[in-house]
Amino acid sequence: MKLQGQHIYLRAIEPQDIDVLYAWENDVENWTVSNTQTPFSRFVLEQYIASAHEDIYSAKQLRLIICDASHKSVGSIDLFDFDPNHQRAGVGVLIADKSDRKKGYASEALKLLIDYCFTTLNLHQLYCNITVDNESSIILFQKHGFMITGIKKQWIREGAHFKDELILQLIRS
Repeated sequence: MKLQGQHIYLRAIEPQDIDVLYAWENDVENWTVSNTQTPFSRFVLEQYIASAHEDIYSAKQLRLIICDASHKSVGSIDLFDFDPNHQRAGVGVLIADKSDRKKGYASEALKLLIDYCFTTLNLHQLYCNITVDNESSIILFQKHGFMITGIKKQWIREGAHFKDELILQLIRS
């Protein structure tokens, strides 16, 4: 599967993505936003990649790799908690290397994913959870029509402190 944009494209996970996924999943700077507390083994990630061909209706999730025009993998965009009955899914996006951020990759990937979800998967709504201090992600999702619909108080622990987390939703019109 390949979803093409102007500057990036989204593609399915391939076995050769093991090294990049291993680096991204074990980068502790990503753990807060991915709700991870322990490293992933190469074996677990290989099993994940081996099962990535499963249909979204059975796996209830989908991860796509974001590639730039030179075919470099710059990040991933995920659907999780896929619920075909209620026609909704959660969305998460990662641009892994800080040098690849602020280039519009996440915005273009999110636009492609929204179009795919509403036209191909026939979803009614998408949602995401973002900590209140993650201003760039809040701006990104709001730019694409997501609205803040709730707040989970002191939801995410970071060290000795707790952060509030926003719930944003995009409902297909």
